Parts: sequence; C-alpha cells; structure tokens
Amino acid sequence: SIPGPGEQASLVGDDAVAPSGAPLVVKAVIQAANEINDTPYVWGGGHGSFTSSVYDSSGAVSYALHGGGFLSSPLDSGGLQVWGSPGGGSWITVFANSGHAWAMIAGLRWDTGGPGGGSGPRWSTIMRSDASSYVARHPAGN
Repeated sequence: SIPGPGEQASLVGDDAVAPSGAPLVVKAVIQAANEINDTPYVWGGGHGSFTSSVYDSSGAVSYALHGGGFLSSPLDSGGLQVWGSPGGGSWITVFANSGHAWAMIAGLRWDTGGPGGGSGPRWSTIMRSDASSYVARHPAGN
C-alpha cells in the first residue's frame, strides 16, 4: 500500500527524500537506493555482491533492501517472489516475477524500467500499469 498524505517520499533532482515521519529502516532503504541511483543497467548486475558498478532490477531492489538490513545477500527476481511476507507493506512493497523486480518505497517507484523511460535503477512517481502481473511481498513488520 502507499503511505498516506505527508508520508510520501519526494524527489529532489534524481534522489528520493524520505518523509520525516518514516521509520529509520525506510530512510536507510531510500538512502541506499540513492547511492546507486542512475548506475548503468546490466543483466545480472549486483547479483554476485552488493558492491557493483552496474545493476539489474533485482540487484537494485536487493541493494536497497540491504541498506535497511532486510537482506544479507542479493536475491534474483525469483528469490524476491518468495522473500519476506505476502502482500503489500505499509512503507515498502517489492513486486517480482520470473523476469523482473521493482519496489514501491514510501510512495515512490524504485525500478530499472517501465514508465518514465531509460534504464538503470532510478526513482519514479509513475506507477506501473502491469503491477498485477507481479507477486507483491514486503518486509516483516512493514
């Protein structure tokens, strides 16, 4: 689900800024995602290690989740389909299928493709129209 009014992250340039009332782990996830924002997209990027110069969709989602302490090693999109708890979270929801993964974090989309154009990890305010073709998961307690 999407946080309520006043609880949504905002975009400043290409980076997300967490709302002041967001839990610390959500702020940490956003900070981590900002660290790799706009890095190049390469299939398999970020799978072997969180430290990479390129990321694919699941590598980028894994990196962000690791920033919040939710993952100890990167997961591919299949792993993200079964990670965490089923359904949408209140602050973080990961969407995954066999070929792609992306996340809604404090109301912003963290993705390597889809609406908004370009490739590589980046933030967007535009929701994907195909969200129903993904499995929704969230961190426990989120």
